[in-house]
Amino acid sequence: MTWGEQNTQEEGFEQMDYALDQGVNFWDTAEVYSVPPRQETYGHTEVIIGNWFEKTKKRDKVILGSKVCGPMKEYVRGGGNSYGEKKITQALDDSLKRLKTDYIDLYQLHWPERKTNFFGSFGYDHKEDDNEWTAFEDILGSLKKFIDQGKIRYIGISNETAWGLSKFLELSNQKNLPRVLSVQNPYSLLNRSYEVGLAEISVREKSGLLAYSPLAFGYLTGKYRNGQLPDHSRMKLFKEMVRYQNQNGQMAVEEYYKIAKRNNIDFTQMCLKFIEIQAFVTSVIIGATTMEQLKTNIESVNLKLSNEIIKEINEVQKKYPNPCP
Repeated sequence: MTWGEQNTQEEGFEQMDYALDQGVNFWDTAEVYSVPPRQETYGHTEVIIGNWFEKTKKRDKVILGSKVCGPMKEYVRGGGNSYGEKKITQALDDSLKRLKTDYIDLYQLHWPERKTNFFGSFGYDHKEDDNEWTAFEDILGSLKKFIDQGKIRYIGISNETAWGLSKFLELSNQKNLPRVLSVQNPYSLLNRSYEVGLAEISVREKSGLLAYSPLAFGYLTGKYRNGQLPDHSRMKLFKEMVRYQNQNGQMAVEEYYKIAKRNNIDFTQMCLKFIEIQAFVTSVIIGATTMEQLKTNIESVNLKLSNEIIKEINEVQKKYPNPCP
């Protein structure tokens, strides 16, 4: 999602070449990337990936995920909801063109149309008259058509609740409609809220978590410790992105950092590895703006976390429970 904003196409190509050589074969993007979303860079990440496919002829080596956005500003198909049949069809066709492919392996709903909790919001406020969102059954019906047409292979959801996932699964079983195979939600040492409710469904229903923001906008690399704001970093460039900026979050980062230092392991890799080993996690979605970051992230698969380190991490979670949901 940095490609087209913080990264050039050339840098994106270098990252894709290296990642694939290292065995990273699941790539995730979205129609609204680059991030932060804005009209000027809408779709740019998909364009860069599509250009790489065209250049390398390696589309068949990649399991490709993309997403159709939830309610959005006017520059995306006139604004508003996107999961009705007409708009979701246009969204998919436009993504396929940008990606220069005739199919997407995993097509995901980026966030709910209905009013619920996502992107770190608290305090669910239910309104009985909130019915201006596309029925789940209709969404699944459109997605089934895309699968039948060969445009997509599997479906997933993102930024969803336990109720949302369970409702999709229920309708799939009842109506013989496509089954949600993945949930792309935030999960990191600063936000383990997925463990409550959703984790059990993921394991029992085999609808695993694709953990996004595993390094909490980079806070779990340690680069923002002691008030630092490195040049070209996301927090230096985009000051409106405050999801992980609070006192308890920063105090938790310090505690986790000390664990890594005491055990002489890389802090970034410790944070990624903890996520990877969870039973409900299918994949950890890493992101990087430099090759050095990418190599560090990928190398985390070779780290071993002792039971003692895991215990220490869990003690910090008890002290600062989910400070940045």
